[in-house]
Amino acid sequence: MMRRLWAPIAMMLSLVAGTVADRPVERQPVHAGPYLVLSADFHTHPALGSGGSLTPWGLVTEAERQGLDALAVTGHNTTWDARVAHAFSRLASGPIVLVGEEVTSRTQDLVAIGIHDTVSPMLPLRDQIDEVHRQGGLAIAAHPIARYHEAYRTSGALATIDGTEVCHPLVYAMATGAGELAAFASVTAATPIGSSDFHASGRVGTCRTFVFVEAATERGVLEAVRAHRTVVYGTGGRAFGDPALVQLADAAGLRDVAGGYARAHGSVLDLVSSVTAGAALFGLAMVTRSRASHPAAARRESGRPGRAQYP
Repeated sequence: MMRRLWAPIAMMLSLVAGTVADRPVERQPVHAGPYLVLSADFHTHPALGSGGSLTPWGLVTEAERQGLDALAVTGHNTTWDARVAHAFSRLASGPIVLVGEEVTSRTQDLVAIGIHDTVSPMLPLRDQIDEVHRQGGLAIAAHPIARYHEAYRTSGALATIDGTEVCHPLVYAMATGAGELAAFASVTAATPIGSSDFHASGRVGTCRTFVFVEAATERGVLEAVRAHRTVVYGTGGRAFGDPALVQLADAAGLRDVAGGYARAHGSVLDLVSSVTAGAALFGLAMVTRSRASHPAAARRESGRPGRAQYP
């Protein structure tokens, strides 16, 4: 009996641990000069098709818990999950949600935000960016490490992308990560972006973008990014963005806010929640696979009579 129950028990433990570990972040409006400063994460992946551990609505509530004012949901070559998150956040009066997509290709990845239709990964890179712009959205170079640089350079996309990630979890995971992202940013005039690229591990908003908006709306966020009004803090507290905005951000204490998220790795309960959830999902997958491979045994176990077999 216990062998059959271990997966649901593990799932229950993960839910309990995750719930107890939740500590919502107090978020007060931040004003800097004439602007309202929003904390944003423009690259996140939900479950149900994009390799994430949170549902689209779960991403919204987690973003709120992590003190984010704006969020782009960017499924792999999909937008339906982002539209679900967008609708849920509006109903729940949650953070600003931008419909997005990570357009994944062999030679590069591109994050599109503020779009409404899926952009095909089969298009050449410049055409992908043109399609994003046609929809009124913005194109961001996703984690542009060295092996992605050539695709942007040879296609002419360096001149047409709107943003580039200068802070991403890989800057802490790769010895050369921070340098490769900074090198890419140095050869383009794109707006600096910080994103968590959240899938299952880490935290939503670990790397974040401080956006200096005139209006706390979807359009206001897009206009601010398009106008290069962002500040991002990378490794060692290095600041990216217009020096005047960096000065305003420092005065508002945002360097310390960013540093706190970069150092945070979650509590023991967060770890228990992740490990037990992973074990439960693995167990459920194995049970499903076993039943699919042995249908007769599954019917006997469930007590349902099977159809007679004939030679």
